[in-house]
Amino acid sequence: MKTTDFDCLREVAGPVSRETYERLKEFQQSFTKWNARINLVAASTLNELWSRHILDSAQLVRLAPNELRWLDLGSGGGFPGAVMAILLRERPGAKIDLIESNRKKAAFLQSTVGGNGIAIVHAHRIEDVVGLVSAPQVVTARALAPLPKLLDLASPWLLAGARGLFHKGRDYRIELEESADHWRFDLIEHKSRINPEGVILDIRNLKSSRPAAGE
Repeated sequence: MKTTDFDCLREVAGPVSRETYERLKEFQQSFTKWNARINLVAASTLNELWSRHILDSAQLVRLAPNELRWLDLGSGGGFPGAVMAILLRERPGAKIDLIESNRKKAAFLQSTVGGNGIAIVHAHRIEDVVGLVSAPQVVTARALAPLPKLLDLASPWLLAGARGLFHKGRDYRIELEESADHWRFDLIEHKSRINPEGVILDIRNLKSSRPAAGE
């Protein structure tokens, strides 16, 4: 029996309604149309859009099954933020803030998920929205920056108690070592369900290890 895209989604994300699946397929179609105009991802990856980008993003929903307040940094073409905005519609009371400084990409996000009642799109730099985003429980980012820089960007929320779920590739251990100069945190490494060389870094209890002023 042939495995369908719906089957693959449920395998990666857990129980998902047919309605949510259809919304994700609609997002996929919109993404393809917009990508021809503003280059959201490399054209060479479009044939793998469902698995390489959408399912890769959707796997996060399993890792935080109860959290309602999410924040996605550097949302770009919507991975994982827009995908999560669609999946989170199945959680009453959920919301997600998507931060994307590129105006054209922010317009795409607003067009596809900005009106769904869950997502709020901020067309600003990450540093400029710290006071605009209410305390999230989960902060996400994918292909945004090396981990040391990513922790700097996410620190206003992680230091306040949020949890980070960050996609990383094969060199993630090097990034972890580099982060140790400035940060301490609890870590769980979740093996990616999509990328055999990838992980989701589950970061909690972030604390600065920088010397205090005057030391």
